[in-house]
Amino acid sequence: MKKISKVLIANRGEIALRIIRACKELEISSVAIFSEIDVEGIWVRKADECYPIMGDVVQAYLDYEKIISIAKKANCDAIHPGYGFLSENADFAKACEDNGLIFIGPKPEHIELFGDKMASKVAMKKVGVPVLEGTDEPIINVEEGARIAKEIGFPIIIKAAFGGGGRGMRIVRAEKEFKDMFESATNEAKKYFGRGEAFIEKYVENPRHIEIQIIADKYGNVLHLGERDCSIQRRHQKVIEIAPSPRLDSATRKELYRIATKAMFKLGYESVGTIEFLVDESNNIFFIEMNTRVQVEHPVTETITGVDIIQRMIEIAEGDKLQFLQEDVHFRGYAIEFRINAENPQKNFMPSVGTISKYLTPGGPGVRIDTSIYTGYKVPANYDSMIGKLIVWALDWKGAVKKAKRALDEFYIEGFPTNIPLHREIVRDQDFIDGKFTTNYLDKKMEIFTLHSEDNIKKEEEKVANIMKLIETINKNNLKVKH
Repeated sequence: MKKISKVLIANRGEIALRIIRACKELEISSVAIFSEIDVEGIWVRKADECYPIMGDVVQAYLDYEKIISIAKKANCDAIHPGYGFLSENADFAKACEDNGLIFIGPKPEHIELFGDKMASKVAMKKVGVPVLEGTDEPIINVEEGARIAKEIGFPIIIKAAFGGGGRGMRIVRAEKEFKDMFESATNEAKKYFGRGEAFIEKYVENPRHIEIQIIADKYGNVLHLGERDCSIQRRHQKVIEIAPSPRLDSATRKELYRIATKAMFKLGYESVGTIEFLVDESNNIFFIEMNTRVQVEHPVTETITGVDIIQRMIEIAEGDKLQFLQEDVHFRGYAIEFRINAENPQKNFMPSVGTISKYLTPGGPGVRIDTSIYTGYKVPANYDSMIGKLIVWALDWKGAVKKAKRALDEFYIEGFPTNIPLHREIVRDQDFIDGKFTTNYLDKKMEIFTLHSEDNIKKEEEKVANIMKLIETINKNNLKVKH
């Protein structure tokens, strides 16, 4: 395959900026697209070229016919989808190929396979991956679902067959709850994904959510870049991600690596991808799903391995062979990623909108910020509430937690509520410090954290107000500050 010289980024926000930076280091030209309300996006300014997509501001990033047309007009060789939007749309990947464009990601058939949770579960089972007991076919009928749930035994979990991100998902602990929960899940799935089919499987109490980062080229080389612990979640959506998992034993870790790499080799997978598992209290492993894209949390893996996942993605799409073997991948220290969301933890995490009036970021060794926001940036209500990611690194787990405390205390965004105060509470919680957390961690802690978060917001506002008053006094009186 020919070398890529120009890439269109079919996305927005921090991931678009992340891809632009990767392209610059590879000396590849970048093309950004933007909706009407994203005209001030920093990724639009940083790209070598930019093009508007007019019309509905959400559909703008989903209209792949327009996006492909722009890519061809701009003489692009390839398209990178980032995450979300079109990143796991097999039709988009196929349309890129049909139009002579390289899709920077897996083959369309793999995107299609793993986009269907039932089909992927069956496929993974065939190649020796352990799966949870449950349905092998999507169901839509509530009576059939109730019968199956009773056979499996409660608690069970209902999941949208054609979706993700926690949407269309309900835990049912008793037979009498099933009908309402099933209808709620399937209605939500239909609203967000256009299809209401669901599948049912046994629910695992207090598991850890562990995912394995895979990277594979076109020549059958399949490697892993370690695991990430994504157990700290709210409503099945990740809040904090950690690499490596602080309490995963060596035997379970090795087995997860073996299962993941063997499965992807057998299926002929190419590009990067993430296989997600549940690990129960007895260290039993169960496959959840496969994400055929770069993950939001990829920076923690990059931090502990030194591998630039976005750049390797581009090189694999060009047809390059991986330049390193499994034994060349070395893991160093611990990294923690905090998703910074424009939302109010005191009001049931209601999404926030507004203009950033003050923006103070942490820095220093072992601190990375992935974001596209800046002072004066207007956060729109039309997209996901995540506005950035804070990543910290240290040689050991305790050091990483201490680094996180310091960095979060330095982080300040004024103009609307964020979840930074919640993160500050988490890193001071003894269970988090001890690495004792499962997927129900945040549900148990929220009542305590919410109260403390309010106090933190007030203290932070008072601190900044006092500093601003001091600066105003100095300027007014033309005073000199004595050191």
